[in-house]
Amino acid sequence: MSDTFLKLHDAFQLPVVRYALIVGLLIALCSSLLGVTLVMKRFSFIGDGLSHVAFGAMAVATVMGITNNMLIIMPVTIISAVLLLRTGNNTKIKGDAAVAMISVGALALGYMLMNIAARNGNGRTSGNVTADVCSTLFGSTAILTLKPADVWICIVMSIVVVSVFLVFYNKIFAVTFDESFAKATGIRSDMYNLLIAVVIAVIIVIAMNFVGSLLISALIIFPALSAMRVFKSFRSVIICSVVISLICAFFGIIISILAETPVGSTIVSADITVFFIFCIISAVLKRGK
Repeated sequence: MSDTFLKLHDAFQLPVVRYALIVGLLIALCSSLLGVTLVMKRFSFIGDGLSHVAFGAMAVATVMGITNNMLIIMPVTIISAVLLLRTGNNTKIKGDAAVAMISVGALALGYMLMNIAARNGNGRTSGNVTADVCSTLFGSTAILTLKPADVWICIVMSIVVVSVFLVFYNKIFAVTFDESFAKATGIRSDMYNLLIAVVIAVIIVIAMNFVGSLLISALIIFPALSAMRVFKSFRSVIICSVVISLICAFFGIIISILAETPVGSTIVSADITVFFIFCIISAVLKRGK
């Protein structure tokens, strides 16, 4: 036990570990706020599709040699969020077909471009492309990669996301529960659906380098699903979802430091564990009634 505390103490003396903890908690906070709305509106496919698009955009930025890949990833992901929302309401292309077209296409294009970019003059692949792709999709095995600039970007974006949610809370609540009634009362539901999609795109871009592009949707969805097992009111579900997400992110990072496991996978594993615990609690509560 003393060795464990000593290892944690030594780890938290490093600024990069503290950066990882700050970024992880901020990502957990932002993703859990919008996760409840996505699940209730059955927009979960947007988070999954955009995570694949972000991977493809990152591959394009790598091939083009752009140092600040946010210049490519952010606008491409936001535009894709708009397209997914529009095509999801299209009578010819349904939501599930739209997400399959965009996400699978982005994954395939991204992997192909990364292979092409890694080839040397002899036409052979140089470097470990498979490791780079796995690191991007599932998160890095090391958390000591964040820079102060990454932390500040995450802080600013998180403030924007939380502010948008608080300012438009009532509108988001109305659109989430009864979109038809919201329209009847004069609320521009299409605009707020678009706002939700854009904010989710921002969260995904922020989280991609930390938990991996394929695991972001799990980070968004699992805390909401866990909270909905026990609580019923919108506010209670959101508060519980935030608490679950923050706790899982914190302990996921701690466990990843001690066990030297991938951060993203460890956090999602903690979310899955909590989900099953809440399912058991829900079953017990139903039997007690």
